[in-house]
Amino acid sequence: MYKSEDIQQRLVSLKTLLDRINRAWTKKDAEQLIKFFVDIFPILLDAERCSIFLTDQESDDVWLKFGIGLAEKEIIAPKDGSIVGRSITSGKTVIRGDLDQEVGFHSKSDQDTDFVTRNLICVPIQSLVGSYYIGAVEILNKRSAGGFSAEDEQLVSKVVKFLALSLENNTVADEMIKISRGVHDEIARTGKKLDGKHEFIYESASMRRVVDMAEKVAPLPVNVFITGESGTGKEVVARMIHEGSEDRRTLPFVAVNCSSIPETLMESEFFGYEKGAFTGAVGSRMGRFEEAEGGTLFLDEIADMPLSIQPKFLRAIQESEGTRLGGSKTHHYKFRIVSASSRDLRDEVKKGNFREDLFFRLFSIDITIPPLRERRDDILPMALMFLKEVNHRFKKKVSGYSPEVLQLFESYSWPGNVRQLQHEVERLVALTADDDVITIDCCSLRSDVASTSGDSQEPDSFSLPLHKRQTEIRLISKALEKTNGNKIQASKLLEITRQSLHNKIKLYNLAD
Repeated sequence: MYKSEDIQQRLVSLKTLLDRINRAWTKKDAEQLIKFFVDIFPILLDAERCSIFLTDQESDDVWLKFGIGLAEKEIIAPKDGSIVGRSITSGKTVIRGDLDQEVGFHSKSDQDTDFVTRNLICVPIQSLVGSYYIGAVEILNKRSAGGFSAEDEQLVSKVVKFLALSLENNTVADEMIKISRGVHDEIARTGKKLDGKHEFIYESASMRRVVDMAEKVAPLPVNVFITGESGTGKEVVARMIHEGSEDRRTLPFVAVNCSSIPETLMESEFFGYEKGAFTGAVGSRMGRFEEAEGGTLFLDEIADMPLSIQPKFLRAIQESEGTRLGGSKTHHYKFRIVSASSRDLRDEVKKGNFREDLFFRLFSIDITIPPLRERRDDILPMALMFLKEVNHRFKKKVSGYSPEVLQLFESYSWPGNVRQLQHEVERLVALTADDDVITIDCCSLRSDVASTSGDSQEPDSFSLPLHKRQTEIRLISKALEKTNGNKIQASKLLEITRQSLHNKIKLYNLAD
C-alpha cells in the first residue's frame, strides 16, 4: 500500500511529465500532422483536393475543419442531407460521380471554397477504441477517367487507420492535460506550491505578500515585472503566475535569459529564421515569440537586452506580430510577458540603457522578491526541504543537520540567496556519509562568521539570531532532561505549545 504522501509525490511527478509532454507536443503540432494527411491523400489517389471532417461528440455536429482551399475556415456539415453525414452515420464508404450536375451540401461547400466538385470518395474514420465514427475523409475530383475505384477505397481505408491514431492520440493528450490540471489543483488545495523541481516553501510574512500578489495577478491578462537579487527565485514566482492562470497553465512557459544571448543572435532568437537567412541557417526555426503561443514568455534579466533590439521588440509586442529573419510571412503572437531583473530597471531607463516606452509596456504590475537575509524565517524550512530533495536525488540517507550548522545557516548573509542555499546543501550531502549528521566542519560558509570558540569573555559573535538559537537549544535540552523526555511537561516549562516544541526539536535535530 502506498502512503498518501507517496501517492501525492507520484501525482506531482506525473503532472511534471504531462507538462513536459504538453510543452513538447502542442495543438499546433497536432494540426500540422492532420494537415499532412490532407496534402498526402490527393497525391496517393491522383486527385485535386482532400477534406477532413470531424464529429463533435457533445453536439453531434460534423465540422469540415481541415481541407485544401479551406483557408483556416470551419464549415459545419449536416448529418442528414450530406454525403459525409451519410458516410459517418452508416459507417460505409461512399463513391459518387457527376456531382457537378447535382445540388447538395457539396455545392454549398464549393461556393465557400471557390471550387467545383465532379466526383468524390468519402471514407469514414472509425475510432480505434470503440464502434463509433469520429469523422470522415473526403477526396475530390479523381483526375483519371472513370472516377474513384474499389482499389482507391482499399488504399484510403488503410491510411485512414493511421489518421484515426493521430486524431485519438490528440484527444488522449487533451484528456491527459485536463488530468494534469486537476492534479495541479488538488496539490494546490493541500497548500504545497511547486516550481517543477522543489516544493515552494515559505514562512516569512514578506514571502507571503509576494505569493499573495502572484496569486492575485495570475488570472489577469497583464504583464508582470519581477525584481530581486540573483538567486531569489524570480523564475519560480514567474512559473507560479503561469500555473495560476487557468487559460495558460496547459500552454507553453518559455524562459529566456536575455543576458546569455549574444547581441548578434538576439533577433533570430526571438523572431526565428527561415532556411538560408544567414550562413549556417540550414533549416527554418521558430523564434521564442512563436514558441510561447498562448502561454507565457518569461524574460529573465531583461535589463541586459541590447538597445539595438529593443525598438523591434517593442513593435512586436505592441502589434502582436512579426516576421522571421529571411522570411516575408507575418506571424501573429499571443502570449503574456513576465519579465525579471536583478537590477533596478528605472535606473537603467534614467541611464539611457533601456527604452522608456518599452519599460512602461512591460511594467503593468511589479513584484519585488526580498533577499534571503531579509526573510530568515524561510531559511531552515528550505534547508530541510532541500535536504530531503537532495537525499532522494543523490540516493543518500544523510539524517540531518547539527545545531551548529542550523545556527550558521540562520546567521549567514546568503549573497547568492536561495540558489546558494540549495548548492550548499548539495555540497554538504555529497560530503556526508549516510546516516550521519551534517557538521559544521563540512560547511563552506564557516569563514563568513566569527568562530564560536575561544576563552575571551567578550562574545565571539554579536549575532542575536545565533545566540537566540543557542539559548533555545540549551533550554529545550534542559527541559526535556528535567521532565525525563515528557514533551507535554517540557512545553509547559518552556511556556510554548506542544506542537511548537516538536517543530523546534525537529529543526535542531535534538534527540527525540
